[in-house]
Amino acid sequence: MAQPDDMLDDEDYPAYTMGRAAEILGCSQDFLRRLGAAKLIDPQRSSGGHRRYSRYQLRLAARAREMCDQGTDLASACRIIILEDQLEEALRRNERHQQG
Repeated sequence: MAQPDDMLDDEDYPAYTMGRAAEILGCSQDFLRRLGAAKLIDPQRSSGGHRRYSRYQLRLAARAREMCDQGTDLASACRIIILEDQLEEALRRNERHQQG
């Protein structure tokens, strides 16, 4: 059975509230909502319905914020990040296939 410390080491564990995530990223909670609406991140919901974010999602959100700060519109930034993520996963699968 997973212990709490193990879950916090998991980059996909939804450990951060929306307020804390916004604070870490230096962005507004509305920005995080817009990333969800753009399908870049899909935070889990607590039993009370509150959004919870993982470290992986915070990394994606930080990348989107950086791109938006540099002048890229939100929809384009999200699409670029999604495509980069898909490419990275495809390259990993290809490498495993070639090794096997």
